[in-house]
Amino acid sequence: MDNKKRILNIKIITLFPNFIENFVEGFGIVKRAIKLKLLKISSVDLRKFGLGQRQVVDGRPYGGGVGMVLRADVIKKAIELAQKIKNQKPKIKIRTILLTPQGKPFKQIDAVRLAKYDHLVFVCGRYEGFDERVRSFVDEEISIGDYVLMGGELPALVISEAVMRLRPGVLGKDESSVGESFSEAMLEYPQYTKPEILEIKDLKLKNKKIKVPKVLLTGHHKNIEEWRREEALKRTKKRRPELLN
Repeated sequence: MDNKKRILNIKIITLFPNFIENFVEGFGIVKRAIKLKLLKISSVDLRKFGLGQRQVVDGRPYGGGVGMVLRADVIKKAIELAQKIKNQKPKIKIRTILLTPQGKPFKQIDAVRLAKYDHLVFVCGRYEGFDERVRSFVDEEISIGDYVLMGGELPALVISEAVMRLRPGVLGKDESSVGESFSEAMLEYPQYTKPEILEIKDLKLKNKKIKVPKVLLTGHHKNIEEWRREEALKRTKKRRPELLN
């Protein structure tokens, strides 16, 4: 299949499917990509795999402790369904990801790597976490930062957006994602638009004029590219020097 016509299928296992559906309906780029059949993103309601009439998905932790833990057997069933694709072909590449603070920190290089897959399954935790055995059902574990959230829904959407925008055609022009922060292990260069001169008052209430760098007004593309690279390097050295290592 032509790379430009490949569909990225994303399924997010969650107890709050409306959270995912609202994102899909309200985000213009996502809606456009779905309409063009470049992207398919949907939720898998974990509650539907719950046990009994009450559709129980969790239980108290063995050994005692505060809160409830998501059951491994329930999540396993949800993952098995999420991994299935109609008319699945042998060449389709599937990756199942568990969202957890204990996972590998997510970086742009991971977005590039995951963008090569045809089917991504995200498993979102809730409550006090999940049965440890859930880890044996996934391919990798990812964290979006060293902090605690109420669940994995936001991380799943963050990673989904970072990945989908790298797929051919999703942004409209594939070059739109080139030159952005982290695409070359550097922060993005400064951007300017009208007005050419901006008048403000500084902390001492003195009038000050901030001008657009002259090189950007010359139309000399080679000089502009050199200036942008130098500014990106300068900014990265000052704000995120570890990226250059």
